[in-house]
Amino acid sequence: MLIFLGCRRGLEERAGTMSAETANGPTEDQVEILEYNFNKVHKRPDPTTLCLIAAEAGLSEEETQKWFNKRLAEWRRSEGLPSECRSVTD
Repeated sequence: MLIFLGCRRGLEERAGTMSAETANGPTEDQVEILEYNFNKVHKRPDPTTLCLIAAEAGLSEEETQKWFNKRLAEWRRSEGLPSECRSVTD
């Protein structure tokens, strides 16, 4: 738990110093890190893992979560699934 809190604090401090590239979306290097984690680690990372991925990519947790949500919807569509999870009866 201490790692998670420390990670969050560090990201919040860096959030004000992000480059203009980050404001327009992740850079190629950031996308590479995000894609690797999406494909090899987990498509729905838990909060601690998300924090670590965000720190590695140099993005905020919110930006990272948004990217994972969009990428998961894209992946689900490519698999012929609805873009959002619903109940089995839908």
